[in-house]
Amino acid sequence: MKKNSQFYILTLVLFIFTMAGISRAEIIILSSCDNKKDGFLKNEYILDLRKSLMTRNYVYNEKTFKKYRITDLSIKKKNTTTKFIYRENNKIFTDKIGYPQFYTQLVFELENSNIMIKTVINEEVGISLMSECKKIERFEKES
Repeated sequence: MKKNSQFYILTLVLFIFTMAGISRAEIIILSSCDNKKDGFLKNEYILDLRKSLMTRNYVYNEKTFKKYRITDLSIKKKNTTTKFIYRENNKIFTDKIGYPQFYTQLVFELENSNIMIKTVINEEVGISLMSECKKIERFEKES
């Protein structure tokens, strides 16, 4: 009888520790990001690995806002975009934007504050630096 109760207690303890590990998720925030093409007053990326989501919050500076506003009146100065992400080894990729023959996606490395853009045209892959972030923070989020 004592052996059975020890087994149940051990099983319960393992279950609690497993659930505690699952309920924690890492959040990575890359902020103060300098873009190679455009100017921003605010440019940050929030990677929620549990939800598999990247949220980008940005505010154009006046010059960049005017540049895009000339051709598209729907452009706002303050923006938020959300994209699905997935992880492969030490890299995080956003979902692909475009057609199978031509697409782009953002690439993040876990231990790097640079953000790369991957462009694929007819199976030819090009990766270039898109942003350099001055600050990277990691948080364990409990749910």
